[in-house]
Amino acid sequence: MSNKIKAGIIGGAGYTGGEMLRILINHPNVEIAFVNSTSNAENLISDVHTDLIGDTDLRFVNDISQEIDVLFLCVGHGDAKKFLAANPINNNIKIIDLSQDFRLTANASFSTPDLGLQTKDFIYGLPEINRDAIKSAKNIANPGCFATCIQLGLLPLAAKGLINEQVHINATTGSTGAGQGLSTTSHFSWRNNNLSIYKAFEHQHLNEIGESLLQATKASLSEGGLEEALNFIPQRGAFTRGILASMYLESDLTLEEAQTIYEEYYRSHPFTHVSRKNIDLKQVVNTNKALVYLEKHGNKLFIISIIDNLLKGASGQAVQNMNLMFGLEEMAGLRLKAAYF
Repeated sequence: MSNKIKAGIIGGAGYTGGEMLRILINHPNVEIAFVNSTSNAENLISDVHTDLIGDTDLRFVNDISQEIDVLFLCVGHGDAKKFLAANPINNNIKIIDLSQDFRLTANASFSTPDLGLQTKDFIYGLPEINRDAIKSAKNIANPGCFATCIQLGLLPLAAKGLINEQVHINATTGSTGAGQGLSTTSHFSWRNNNLSIYKAFEHQHLNEIGESLLQATKASLSEGGLEEALNFIPQRGAFTRGILASMYLESDLTLEEAQTIYEEYYRSHPFTHVSRKNIDLKQVVNTNKALVYLEKHGNKLFIISIIDNLLKGASGQAVQNMNLMFGLEEMAGLRLKAAYF
């Protein structure tokens, strides 16, 4: 065990914390040092995540040990900054934050000068665009789930400067994307057999999508940069896990040319695959995979991108980032089986 990476988890009782536990318990290179949950301190983890009965005897704790190598912040938006301000973390500990607190360039640095600690700089953790930077990073801002799915559908075009027109995006997410807290729109009796649109054209993930793709695409857009070219309609789906994003834009590429561009871009990325057959959510649910599918309709290039919002869209991608940061094989602990039937 001494050669294993020692990991701590903050917020272990929620959806992303639970998925982090399920992965790390079976990760060949990781030892879970502690799982913090103030509301469940002293309770068995398997009493909260009951599917883990027989897999772990760990209990939730209320304290935080600095005797770790990496700390996962599985907390709500705004809570990561509050946690770091209240609990200074040694600078030799790598941090992977699953909230949105450090994703944008303007918010990517965090310091507590009154405590004399060094500034913590966060790297945006989408391996398909930032793999080399992630490998040498001390701290990672894990991408949002919608942002991951949509970016993976557009990155190859962005890298070639081929987003010249408005992009129209419709994406549907499962109820786990809203977190474990109870709300009207996550209640079974409301969500089941239902479909609704929310935050049309104004979803917060547009900011990080725009930043991540801007450098490659701004020169090819007439005015306003990339964000103004993304027309995003998010939907709440009547299912628990997964995101399906469908996108289209005007393009002079032939289907074969587009497929070649996408396949070449993702050739060295082990979790993102271009399918030449139409795709569906069950192919990726319970995995860290992303699948992308292309069609051509007249002068429109149509793109479908799918991920599991809790894995490639959250905890799985966080572990993928950890693997890169510690020089491990990128797929370590993440060869997961889809729940296809």
